[in-house]
Amino acid sequence: MASTKERDNFVYTAKLAEQAERYDEMVEAMRKLAELDVELTVEERNLLSVGYKNVVGARRASWRILSSIEQKEEGKGNEQNVRRIREYRQKVELELTNICGDIMTVINEHLIPSATAGESTVFYYKMKGDYYRCLAEIK
Repeated sequence: MASTKERDNFVYTAKLAEQAERYDEMVEAMRKLAELDVELTVEERNLLSVGYKNVVGARRASWRILSSIEQKEEGKGNEQNVRRIREYRQKVELELTNICGDIMTVINEHLIPSATAGESTVFYYKMKGDYYRCLAEIK
């Protein structure tokens, strides 16, 4: 059983990271909390969601920009630039795929099994849907 102190430390770290706009660290703190296999409070669920949303959102924006530039360069017939852009876009795609896979694992292995409230379970399934949509978008 997780200690209240340990739990409070993860939440405090996540809140600090959010204030500093360091979302990767926010996600890390909330993942550690989720791995304690405790039911998250509404506030904790929201911290988890905000962290992942920002981590994924930044990369999705990058992916869209790179895809747009790639299409423009293809239109110009500039194959050397297209190759460079494609490699870079694929790097961002891999990051997105890994992050989405990470949240899916956390949801499936820790959050859903620990959820007792229907509201929590629905929240996690909605999150899964959001990240599946993100994966579908980039594939």
